[in-house]
Amino acid sequence: MADRFENTIHNDLYQYLLGEKAIDERMPECPDVTDRWASIGSSYIPDGAREYHDYPAASLGWMMYIGMAVAKLWDDEWEIYSQIEDLYVYMRDKRGYDALDEYISEDVLMVRGEDEEHLARLVNECASRANYTLMREHIEPGTKEAFDAYVTCLRQLYLFGMAVQLKRMGYHMERIR
Repeated sequence: MADRFENTIHNDLYQYLLGEKAIDERMPECPDVTDRWASIGSSYIPDGAREYHDYPAASLGWMMYIGMAVAKLWDDEWEIYSQIEDLYVYMRDKRGYDALDEYISEDVLMVRGEDEEHLARLVNECASRANYTLMREHIEPGTKEAFDAYVTCLRQLYLFGMAVQLKRMGYHMERIR
């Protein structure tokens, strides 16, 4: 079930973001960013899971913002940011969990106005799509299966956040001939 579910989430987000021209056809490879998923995910889960019931779009969407932020930090000054043990807590504590999206948009990604609104709509749509797919599974809440599915959604949103940001910064994943 886990692989099928992850493929379903991945394929839906991939097709949506590709259609929006927010990612390239070929998904990026950025080991410095992808390797941080485990520590960021485990640090984020207590906050995200607590908020999921009342605010599923925020709980899921914040992880996409985090993926974008880590990609941006990687591009800017990774030799500094790679030394921060818990990047999630570092970002969360700037303005608090509830304003994590604003902090990342304004202070990390440096987007304002229409660009910020466009990015917020994109993230919200991805979070909503992931949540819809999760709900369609009819998994019993509070079970290990539900937890694993939630983490799968977070992981995919993190990776797609990275992909969106890398493209926004001009990294294009194209096959070299």
